[in-house]
This record gives sequence, structure tokens and C-alpha cells, in this order.
Amino acid sequence: MPQRVKVIGGGLAGCEAAWQLAQRGVEVDLYEMRPQRSTEAHETDRLAELVCSNSFRSCEHTTAIGLLKDELRALGSLVMTIADHHRVPAGSSLAVDRDGFAAAMTAAIEGCKAIRLHREEMDEIPDGLVILATGPLTSAALASRLEQAFGGGRLYFYDAIAPIVTADSIDFDIAWRASRWGKGGDDYINCPLDKEGYETFIDEVLAAEKVPLHSFERCVHFEGCLPIEEMAARGRQTLAFGPLKPVGLEDPRTPGRRSAAVVQLRQDDREGRLYNMVGFQTKMTHPEQRRIFRTIPGLQNAEFVRLGSLHRNTFVESPRLLRPTLQTRLRDDLLLAGQLIGVEGYLESTSAGWLAGINAARLACGLPTVEAPASTSLGSLMRYVTEPTRREFQPVNANYGLFPPLVGRTRRGRERRLEYARRALVDLEPFRDAALQGLPDAA
Repeated sequence: MPQRVKVIGGGLAGCEAAWQLAQRGVEVDLYEMRPQRSTEAHETDRLAELVCSNSFRSCEHTTAIGLLKDELRALGSLVMTIADHHRVPAGSSLAVDRDGFAAAMTAAIEGCKAIRLHREEMDEIPDGLVILATGPLTSAALASRLEQAFGGGRLYFYDAIAPIVTADSIDFDIAWRASRWGKGGDDYINCPLDKEGYETFIDEVLAAEKVPLHSFERCVHFEGCLPIEEMAARGRQTLAFGPLKPVGLEDPRTPGRRSAAVVQLRQDDREGRLYNMVGFQTKMTHPEQRRIFRTIPGLQNAEFVRLGSLHRNTFVESPRLLRPTLQTRLRDDLLLAGQLIGVEGYLESTSAGWLAGINAARLACGLPTVEAPASTSLGSLMRYVTEPTRREFQPVNANYGLFPPLVGRTRRGRERRLEYARRALVDLEPFRDAALQGLPDAA
């Protein structure tokens, strides 16, 4: 009988790890502290709740995250299966109905006989075979234990959440539906800003009252999720070249004339009643958000069901602490996964959960652990976060810059990225077979 495994954390990585263990005939104790203890970002007690965007980002192989989706599908990921089932319109990206997704994830875990779900906080690192996947919102008690165990390997930065508005409060006499460059039809709602309106908006954002930080906290934002006021402070045109870029979007009422900037909103639920303000993560106070965001044309009567907020994200210094198998260097039977290890993004976290789950299953069955090939999106991420010579470490998304170079002469740009993807999927198949070899199936 394989050794029983404890998984700490009921987010994307923890659920994926627990599911993979259960599918290999290994029994699991999954610990989730909510609702006994909540966080500053969660709103429900559901497993795998998406606290930020509802987007899993691009599906195209011209991006490493698009490739990672197909890698996870080939590897039998629970998260990808449920995300695909709860997809909502988002052009060439994968976005999900966040409530339906979390409800389905919770039902899958609760319905799995090999998984025993414990709704309690774990404030110690237990003995035995353990996967820590407590995510960026790790409780203070457990974070303190991590710091003690790893000798100062805990870091933190601040992450921000974007607002959500109701669709029926958007003024469609001003806003219009379209995807950038026509990809995906009319999946996004677009609110145009002329030059004067954009300049006024930037002035308001820069002058807005912000939520203060405690004196003992240092503010380090992840570059891929900067608050809009941080971007605006870098230069008045930063937003116009970032989340508010108008290229590829033409207002059908003013053909041939491009707006100075465009605010995009993406569907957040299956019914299309809620829309997320794309790229509008912020640390402005709630009254300032309501006032300033209602100056955007089309949102003057916006009803906000969620406003932006700021929360602390915890991660460890993985290059110093972890092996490519996600085992810690201090304990063979302790594995880490998810955003706690410094991967940023829903599917990046999921992929770490998959690998930790498979390796924990192999350890439970007395088998050697495996490393994912660096030529894959999964493997390139794991290599990045566990490279021991890395000195400056910050969280990272999947990207082709992490991949080993192609052999021989290759084209640039799109063709090169597609060649990376073709190589990855070829290399993934023997890795998958080797990773699962010797493991039993679920009873």
C-alpha cells in the first residue's frame, strides 16, 4: 500500500497535486484553512477560487502559456479539464466562469474517494510525505514556520486585483463589442478615450488617494501585474502602450479614426452578466476607484460588484531551496508547489502542482522522482525557479525566453515560437510515459 500523502493548500496547485496522487492510487489528506480562516483576497470557501482575473491567458502556441495549456491537457490535468468545460468568450484566450469553475473543482475533490478534505489551518510543517502548496496567501503562522525551516528564504511582494462591473450598467451608446484585430469576434467590451480624456484620466489616477502600506512592509510588485497607478507613474503614455493600447480596435461609429486609448472589459461569468476591467489592478481607495473609473466613457453609470484591492503574496527563494523535482534540498519527503515557489499565473501554478503530485506519488510507491524536460513549458519553468546559481530571483510567468535554444538555423519571431512548441510536444510524450511508469491507477 503506497504511503499516504498530506497536501497543504486547496488552491489550483494543491488540488491538482491531490488529484494526480489520487489517480495513481495514493490516498491524500488535503488541508484547506478556509472557511475556518480566510484571507484578504478570497471571498468564498470553495477550492481553487480564482481571486484575481478569470483569464487563463492566450491559447495560441505563439505564447508559452498557450503551449502550457496543451501540455497540461496531454498530462491529464484536472484544472485544464474543468477550465475547458467552464470556458466563456475571450477571443483567442481562455477565460472561465469563475464561480462555475471553483464549484466544479470543489465537487471533483470532495467526490474523490481517495482524497480526505480537512477544513482546518495547518500551522506546522508536518512529518511524512508532504506537499506544501499554500500559495501566495500563506497564513502568517505557517509562513513563520517556513522562514524558520528554510533560514530566511521567505520573500514577499504585493499583488493587485482588478474591478468587476455588471454588463447592464455599461453604456453601449458609447462602448462597443470587439476583439483586438478581430480575433475571437466580439468577446470584449471596449470603452474609448480621446486624447483629452486620456490625459485627464492619467492626472486623476496619479493624484488619487492610495491605500497606505504599513511602515514595516516593503512594496515590490510583480512586473506582470502592476497596479495602473504604478504604470502611470512610469510615464504618461505607459498605459496607452500597455493595457489601454488602442491598436487593433476600431470604433464602428468612427471608421478610420483610432482612439487615443481603449479600456477593455472581459466576460467574467458564463451568463455574461459580469465583466472584468482588463489590466486595471489597483491600490487606489474604493471611493477613488468609483469616482475615477466612472469618468471612463461608457462606464459613467458602472455598478461595481468588486473593486480593486491589494494583498501580500508570499513566495520562497526557490533556487536556493528546491530541486527540479520540487523536493526541498533539506527534506526528500517535503515538496513545494504553486505560486509559493515563485511561478506566477494560474496554469504555471497548476503545472507545478502536477509535477509535485506525480513525484510525491512516485516517492509513495518507492520509485525515483522525475524532472520535466527543459524544452517544455513545464520544464523550462521548473528549471528557472530551481537553478541554484540564480542570484536575483523574482516570480515569473511561462515565456519562451526560458527555453533552451533550438538547434541549427531557425526563423525569427512567430515561426521560431511555433518551432519551440513543436519540439516541446514531441519531448513531452516520452516524459509523460516515464513519469507515469510504475504508478498504479486509481482503484
